[in-house]
Amino acid sequence: MIRVNSLNVGSRLLPLSFQCEAGQVMHIIGPNGSGKSTLLNALSGVQDFLGDVSIDELDVAKTPLATLALHRSYLSQSDRPAFNIEVFQYLALSIPSCCSFEDAKVQGVIRQLTELLEIEDKLHRSIHHLSGGEWQRVRLAAICLQVWPTINPYAKVLLLDEPGAPLDIGQETLLYKLIDEVARLGLCVIMANHDLNRTLRHADTAMLLNDGVLQKVGPVNEVLTPTRLSEVYRTEVQKVDISDKPYLIFE
Repeated sequence: MIRVNSLNVGSRLLPLSFQCEAGQVMHIIGPNGSGKSTLLNALSGVQDFLGDVSIDELDVAKTPLATLALHRSYLSQSDRPAFNIEVFQYLALSIPSCCSFEDAKVQGVIRQLTELLEIEDKLHRSIHHLSGGEWQRVRLAAICLQVWPTINPYAKVLLLDEPGAPLDIGQETLLYKLIDEVARLGLCVIMANHDLNRTLRHADTAMLLNDGVLQKVGPVNEVLTPTRLSEVYRTEVQKVDISDKPYLIFE
């Protein structure tokens, strides 16, 4: 579980409070520049902030990053590193400090993640010879390896900043299968997302930000109302049912 009380990052993010339970998926939504990445940076402990953020009983602001790395992982929006290594070497960098690369359980999780994300044939490729979608799936495998509960007993939270942005439609389906599995294993998942229809169908709760101000947080159907979304995104939004599933239409 992660608890947030009066978190504030200057004028970029005005005070807000919420919590996300173990096994729950929360989507952070809002227009560009609304504060989504700033919030995730603060939750991960890489951004200074005012207020209180705790992962179970762990105070994020007072905990060294090396310790935080055992309890949470964070996929930011990031380019490839300057150094050039093969995919399996990159994955090895994300193995939690409480584990060993040679451990059979670790090897099993690596197989599980690479198969789920369909990158098992890329393990000996250079990270600089991957397409954008391939590289993002490698990053997703690495960030999940860091907090996979069967090898890391301290793992609690997975933070993702627009993880689907570089992925095509088929690859995005793999992403949401991965998130479902992470949540099933008991982690709290908080992710920034621009695809509101994915939020409507895949999130348990949602948080709507605009200009650094919390507009609404709670169950998805209470947050993603056509009236509220139309006001925040400044475009007409309608909700319709197609084959008994809700969809948002933007005009």
